[in-house]
Amino acid sequence: MLKSTLAALALGAGLAMTFAAPSFAADAKGEWIRPSGASKIQINSCSSGLCGKIVWMKQPRNDTKNPNASLRKRSLVGVEIIQSMKPTGKSGQWKGKVYNGEDGKTYTGFIQMTSANKLKLEGCVMGGLICKGETWTRVK
Repeated sequence: MLKSTLAALALGAGLAMTFAAPSFAADAKGEWIRPSGASKIQINSCSSGLCGKIVWMKQPRNDTKNPNASLRKRSLVGVEIIQSMKPTGKSGQWKGKVYNGEDGKTYTGFIQMTSANKLKLEGCVMGGLICKGETWTRVK
């Protein structure tokens, strides 16, 4: 009886591992490249959850659209564009703020792991009713 109970527990544990959520669901940390290849973003843990900054640009430029005039001469390389991302409770998804250097605005943002090497980033307005995004690829 004990052997059959242990065998059943071992089988159950094995099946649970087989059908568990994929391990990539919570691993957004790393270096990512935009689909255009124009920039790379490094995502790391920070005190507020996940944060990400631009670490490379094909054509480096300054933050000329920033609403704060004193920041317009700084390089976008090094700027934190993913800010204070916290898990939403949905597997592999975080919510926080996203700074867009193209227009100098900060949006409500979401990142969602779609596979181990793909991450979808969205910036949203109107409480998340209108979102625009792109899928980044992990740099190996």
